[in-house]
Amino acid sequence: MKSKIVIIGAGINGLVAANYLQRAGRQVTLLEKKEKVGGAAACEFVELDGKKQYYATGASVFGLMQKFVWEETGLSKRLKKFAPPEPDLMHFDGVDGGVSYHHDPVALARELRDKWGEVGQIEEYASDLEKVTAYLIQGYQEARPPSIEDAKDRLGEELTNRWITGTARDLVNHYFTSEQPKVVLLMMMAEGSPVSCEAPYSAVNIPLILGGSVFDGDFGFVEGGMWRITEELGKINKELGVEIHVSTSVEHVDTERQTVRFTDDGEQFEEPYDDLVLATDPLTACKLVGKKADVERTDRLQFQGTAGKLNLIFKNPIRWKEGDDTRFRYVQNTHSVAEFDAAVSRVLEGKQPYVPAFMHFYCEGSAMRQMGVDSPYERMAAFIGFFSLEKKGAGLPEVEAEIKAKVLSYIENPEDCIWTKLLTPKDLQELFFFPGGNYEHTMLTNGQVFDGRNHSANSKNNFYNFGDYENIYACSAGSYPSGSVTGTPGYMCSQQLLRKYE
Repeated sequence: MKSKIVIIGAGINGLVAANYLQRAGRQVTLLEKKEKVGGAAACEFVELDGKKQYYATGASVFGLMQKFVWEETGLSKRLKKFAPPEPDLMHFDGVDGGVSYHHDPVALARELRDKWGEVGQIEEYASDLEKVTAYLIQGYQEARPPSIEDAKDRLGEELTNRWITGTARDLVNHYFTSEQPKVVLLMMMAEGSPVSCEAPYSAVNIPLILGGSVFDGDFGFVEGGMWRITEELGKINKELGVEIHVSTSVEHVDTERQTVRFTDDGEQFEEPYDDLVLATDPLTACKLVGKKADVERTDRLQFQGTAGKLNLIFKNPIRWKEGDDTRFRYVQNTHSVAEFDAAVSRVLEGKQPYVPAFMHFYCEGSAMRQMGVDSPYERMAAFIGFFSLEKKGAGLPEVEAEIKAKVLSYIENPEDCIWTKLLTPKDLQELFFFPGGNYEHTMLTNGQVFDGRNHSANSKNNFYNFGDYENIYACSAGSYPSGSVTGTPGYMCSQQLLRKYE
């Protein structure tokens, strides 16, 4: 008889775990609270002149997923993907002209020297980053739980201290001499949550963000929108035989009898399991099965998220003032490491709803055209930091207008922008049940990164177990290695579970 596995939560991690477990011969039942699978890879639509235009309410860009997950799940055969061929364009607010952040370290060194007067060790930085990300990616594929001992053994003590356990401030100071490239890297470090560059382990956030292998460390887009990844994976899983229930309410988990009681369409069911996978946020996991020690462990976690997003729709294709193409564009509102860390401190105080720190411009509409997607309008997203958890976007009209004006100042045809919607961490908390409005479910700081990014009572031997349960696992975005639409925790968790039966 096949062993039965129940997975609670059909976001990307629950879907990826279900895919690998079902293909390994298990019988998987997947339970989802919302009316469709997807988690934070979700969309809504606005009707303009009688035409529907869909836009992402959660994730907008693709890049942190591993290439082997993209291929082995079957997604690569069902969806197109696209990465801008041009280098990213970096702007500093109030400074004319952008800087092309080339992939080639020699070209990058030349560009940074000419534009920013940078005379640091850029080629050494690129070489060391490649070593560290290669180490991380190999660990993902082998489903090898992270540990400092393993990092020192494979990377050496110097790189481990600088890139894993060290502070982001020391990391950027080691390779760079000018403030601008330092601030660019700190922006990557603090994308999802407010992290001080002086926090231990904050350095590892940088290779984590740059460690996706679908585009070899770069970012791009998927045909239609990010929600298509989870939609399609849900279909693939159904074809494999995964039993999927949406719009369910999990009423009780009996860990002794190994059953899950849930309600589906007003009818109550009881599903037995041999193994239970919690692919949901840590607070929900604790509520369902947590013992006193698990609750205490979860209470010590920090959840605050500070990333927001402005969705924009244009009636005609966007024409950029600089470099009319599909590349990613970044605007830094702080001009030094000290200013950046001050912005982190201010948003943590919670006294201001919005503290300008950075903006990312995602040219979704032009990327869709590159993939042959026909749309009546062109959409774009601006990913923004920092927001407090004070108000939803609808309650910040002045902030929305300020951000919109800043975005449009880089565009030749601002008059074509016909619709905007601001989403803050408060919106994300309500839309996706994110603790603290955080995409990653936990802040990537204070022991909550790398080997501390799990919910196990014995992480050395059972990294993805929940608490001290031998047959209950946790693989939400709050688990190593990172959040966003990656599926890596789901994959690594599934491999740990399967190894138990070898």
